[in-house]
Amino acid sequence: MEKTPLYPHSFAEAKRNNEQELYVLSHQANAQCKRAIENIIKDNYDGYSLGKDLAKPIIEEFGFDRVKFVLSNTVQHFDYDGRISRDNKAWAKETFVPPDIVGGFDRNIGLLVTSHIGLVDLFVNQYKREYEKLNLWDKSQVIPPKDIDFEGKVIVLKPEVLNEQYKMRDEQLFYAYGGFGCAPNKNDRKVMGEFLTDGEKTSFYRHDFLGEAKQELLPNWAKEKLAEKTKDRKPSVLQKLQDNKEQIKKEKSAPIKDVKQDKEER
Repeated sequence: MEKTPLYPHSFAEAKRNNEQELYVLSHQANAQCKRAIENIIKDNYDGYSLGKDLAKPIIEEFGFDRVKFVLSNTVQHFDYDGRISRDNKAWAKETFVPPDIVGGFDRNIGLLVTSHIGLVDLFVNQYKREYEKLNLWDKSQVIPPKDIDFEGKVIVLKPEVLNEQYKMRDEQLFYAYGGFGCAPNKNDRKVMGEFLTDGEKTSFYRHDFLGEAKQELLPNWAKEKLAEKTKDRKPSVLQKLQDNKEQIKKEKSAPIKDVKQDKEER
């Protein structure tokens, strides 16, 4: 069954972009997800312990992104509560939950999971274990995007950019071949390229990427494809400028040879 896409913006933003329908459908699905989490916790808590593998059916029904959004919204709201682990508080902050005031009412309040907060914390742990099974690329496995020219490199898409059926490690790999977004500090510009797996051409914004994939972590098939694509590739104008800057730095930092010594050597 096709899942309703998560709309990550507020109603005010949706109204500005004429996307109210997307917002409404997403908000309804968020509310359904919140109630499903409450019900599965209620039905699987015996007064002493919470049942195992409860996050899996909720993820299957609503998807990783929506479940994370609802849980993150809840944990962020109860950030002051000591019954939530520090790790889970830090995890929740990775997700941006925009302020969503409509008619003076905070609509994010209506998405809070109202189960005992200690049980919510345990449920978050179960969600994280399911997510880890995906073995997706993360920030520790890439070169940070700052100061990097993406052109001619394999870069890694953020997991939340991919639809649920494509949340796989190989599908995160993207070969960039152009676009203003390849240049550093151009987060609002597009990067042109193709998925390394099947060559499908498309574009994303620079801020949709984690960074450049570390070469040593690339699977062999990806290394082969990269080598094939870069075999006859000429360096970009930006890369030439960066190389020139490095050469000038080296020349400036080189020790100045003593004139007298130079004469003696000759």
